[in-house]
Amino acid sequence: MPLTGQIPCRRGAKRWHSVSAILGLALVAAASAAPPSSSLPRDVSEDLVLSPELADLIESAQAQAIQEVTDNEEKLRKRVEAASCTIGNLVFHREYGSLSKQERLAYVNAVKCLQSLPPRTPASVAPGSKSRFDDFTVTHIQQTLSIHYSGIFQPWHRWFVYQYEKALCDECGYTGYQPYWDWPKYAAAPQDSPIFNGEYIPHAGPVIEPPASIGGGQIQLPAGVGGVLVATGPFVNMTVNLGPCDLGGAMNTRCANYYTTVFNLLLTPNVDKFRLVSEGVPYMVEIGPHGGIHYTLGGDPGGDLFTSPGDPAFWVHHGQIDRMWRYTNLGSGNYAHITWANEPASNFTKLSDVIDMGYAGESTTIANVMSTTSGDFCYFYL
Repeated sequence: MPLTGQIPCRRGAKRWHSVSAILGLALVAAASAAPPSSSLPRDVSEDLVLSPELADLIESAQAQAIQEVTDNEEKLRKRVEAASCTIGNLVFHREYGSLSKQERLAYVNAVKCLQSLPPRTPASVAPGSKSRFDDFTVTHIQQTLSIHYSGIFQPWHRWFVYQYEKALCDECGYTGYQPYWDWPKYAAAPQDSPIFNGEYIPHAGPVIEPPASIGGGQIQLPAGVGGVLVATGPFVNMTVNLGPCDLGGAMNTRCANYYTTVFNLLLTPNVDKFRLVSEGVPYMVEIGPHGGIHYTLGGDPGGDLFTSPGDPAFWVHHGQIDRMWRYTNLGSGNYAHITWANEPASNFTKLSDVIDMGYAGESTTIANVMSTTSGDFCYFYL
């Protein structure tokens, strides 16, 4: 059920607001006036530079977000109603690299704390779950085939990240917010970003394996230039209980750059086309930024479809996935159904459908997470 009246973890504030939710009709108008950006001739290096046009859109979105919240608060005040999301409790999520060293340390320490707490998942359900951190991986494993390429994908993962952030705050004393990974910012050399530490070991590159009962063949992806051995950094001694990582710019550059990815995501006129840009087509080489970044990570658990939340980088990646999502409906294409790409044929996902968090956290409905300025949310991504 929706978590009404629940006290969030920091200063009593509700949380979050999505950058792309503010772009609205202006982006739709731009999409109808301009050809798809992927059709324009580009130098690959240009795709990794934040263009003035995109920077202006983001800056404008920040101002509009504040104005939207202010207008809604005033509207409700005139009706003698209290707004749950106000200028006073609107909060901002930031890109990981923009955090100070102290802020990064606080976040990492909270993640390590979660990894040290006992699990809530009974051993009879998942004997491999050894920590509170593992509870989230178990939930993802159990529901993988229903929460990807389906109508619940975006709302489910939005609530999943929220419950993870809430656990960091409520159970480990974290006073910040879940940061995100700005994919294109480090695309040329993700191994050099402030998110990762690793030691290179030569290898052939990751292979996408279709899950059992799902069609499609293997796809060989290029090898990374990062490490499959984490030899330094805060997670050097991390034990993977439920199965880090093969970093490389090839998939990041191809699938998650500024121009042919982020700009395209912001310009897509409807959620069905957005999903095809974001997630591609299952087991085709153009796998979109969602899969592209998972396979930028590679390895186990980062590049494993089922166990990927076991890699701490999963959470900053899905912060950016949420940052890109702006739609208030679930669509009507193949990805809008309750089964994986509507195979086998199934009903459409409904707003009343439950987002099940298992033992990881509280469950809710899709309708409760569609607006990022009501219910449990009041947030914006800088």
